[in-house]
Amino acid sequence: MGTTHVTIVATSLDASSKSQLLARHAAKLLEERNIAHTLLDLRDTPELAAPLRQATHVIFAVPVYNFDVNAAAKQVMEDHGGALEGKTVGFLCQAGGQRSYMSVLGFANSLMLDFRCWIVPRFVYATSNDFEDGDQLGETIRGRITELLDTLIRGNNL
Repeated sequence: MGTTHVTIVATSLDASSKSQLLARHAAKLLEERNIAHTLLDLRDTPELAAPLRQATHVIFAVPVYNFDVNAAAKQVMEDHGGALEGKTVGFLCQAGGQRSYMSVLGFANSLMLDFRCWIVPRFVYATSNDFEDGDQLGETIRGRITELLDTLIRGNNL
C-alpha cells in the first residue's frame, strides 16, 4: 500500500469545539509516532481534495448534534467522497450526552456503501464528562484515541 498517511478532518466550526480537541490529540499522537499526517480544520482549510486524495487513512472528528454528525462532515462526504474511496476511516465523536452513541452509523454506512471505505468498528465517543477542567482530555478518552489509532493503522483490536 505504500507509506501510511493519516488525514484528520476536524469538522466542527465552533471556536470552542471539543471534537477539535480530540482531533488535535490524535494529531499529537501521530506526530509522536512519526506517522505522516495532515490535520484539516474546516474552520480554516479551504482545500480538502488534495489532502484527502493523498491519505491512506482518514479520521473524521465530528460533533454530534440532534443524534447525527454535523452538516459540515456530511458536506465533506458529498463534495469529496471520491477522494475517500477505498480508504480506512475512523471516527472521533463529541456529543452532549450518552444517548447519541450510534449517531455516526448513518454517516459510516454512506461511506461504506457509496464510497467503499473500510470502517473501523470501534470509534471514540466522548461527552463533556470525558474532559477535565473543561478542555483537558481525561485519561480514558486519551486511551480510546490511542486504541483507535492502533486499530486504524495496524488493524489491531478489531
